[in-house]
Amino acid sequence: MPIKVKNPIVEMDGDEMARVIWHMIKEKLITPFLDLDIRYFDLGIKRRDETDDRITVEAAEAIKETGIGVKCATITPNAARVKEYGLKQQWKSPNGTIRSILDGTVFRKPIIMKNIPPAVRFWKKPIVIGRHAYGDIYKCAEFVVEGPGTAELVFTPASGGEKKVVKVHDFSGKGVAMGMHNTESSIRSFAKACINYAIGEKIDLWFGAKDTISKQYHGFFRDVFGEEAEKAKEKFDSAGVKYRYLLIDDAVAQVVKSEGGMLWACMNYDGDVMSDMVATGFGSLGLMTSVLVSPDGKYEFEAAHGTVVRHYYEHLKGNPTSTNPVASIFAWTGALAKRGEIDNTLDVVRFARTLEEAVIAAVEGGVMTKDLMLIAEPKVSKFARTEEFIDAVAERLKQRPGK
Repeated sequence: MPIKVKNPIVEMDGDEMARVIWHMIKEKLITPFLDLDIRYFDLGIKRRDETDDRITVEAAEAIKETGIGVKCATITPNAARVKEYGLKQQWKSPNGTIRSILDGTVFRKPIIMKNIPPAVRFWKKPIVIGRHAYGDIYKCAEFVVEGPGTAELVFTPASGGEKKVVKVHDFSGKGVAMGMHNTESSIRSFAKACINYAIGEKIDLWFGAKDTISKQYHGFFRDVFGEEAEKAKEKFDSAGVKYRYLLIDDAVAQVVKSEGGMLWACMNYDGDVMSDMVATGFGSLGLMTSVLVSPDGKYEFEAAHGTVVRHYYEHLKGNPTSTNPVASIFAWTGALAKRGEIDNTLDVVRFARTLEEAVIAAVEGGVMTKDLMLIAEPKVSKFARTEEFIDAVAERLKQRPGK
């Protein structure tokens, strides 16, 4: 008898090989065991193009309504992708759109397996990356400078006061210029989300920026984050958690030398880069969970990796692939566990954790995709194809109590 999931989950389909394995996961590991009310949105690139990307906004609004979403990896098209798929334009990142609508912070945490040792020998505990999910380079205005001239930043007060003009650079020839922004409300939401996560998980919180160089932009982040941390001092003390501000280069050095076990809060670009570094350091982007958390408690879970385009081209030729589905499975389990926690349906939470245990048991038992086989210790003699791995997890799931 399938386990009843009390309230809806928003499902967002994706692109390419990620979409293929997404459907396998749902067919073999989710729907046979659960009675689910799914609010389905196809965020595949063709559907986004057909709807002028309205479907992405609709999906985000549905998450606001239901509280929980789970998302497959999607294409953010560049010029080559526009040509390949015959698109109307280079549509924005769906993740960026959803983050903006939910005003969320992205937390990425590695999935640790005993036989997948970290590349950094000191690391023993997960390093969680908290990425600010708004603004900076991801919402910049930029242009190529065609010749000599002056680039300026201009702020015009809504009150009608005097304009503020800051010279960026006097160009003597060709170049490039960019303007970035952020908002105090978004930075405060980011700080509060990181503080709540750190206190809830009882792990130290680090925040790094470059205020020695960017005294106003990065300094503003430092000050707002510090103010929110000071407000939460008693909660930090009660949880036995510490807050540290570091220069971003010092943070990188100390993270590499640490044993892990902290939440590393990063500005948008830093979080984008460092989450990939941490994922690779712990084994693979295929072993990295990702959850977007809004200030009012809405959650969107996804895999941290992309659409695995190289494998998709092989799949289209009819060739078997060995694509790692672990992070996509954990996107589903994260969403289900959180749905169960919010709904107080412990059997749903238990199922999600049992599925995670089945995945880890498969890998630690020597059943793994090629990317993991290459870094496993002890070595294994062969790797599993994508569907073989999912089937192995399904068999273990059926045999475990609590399914």
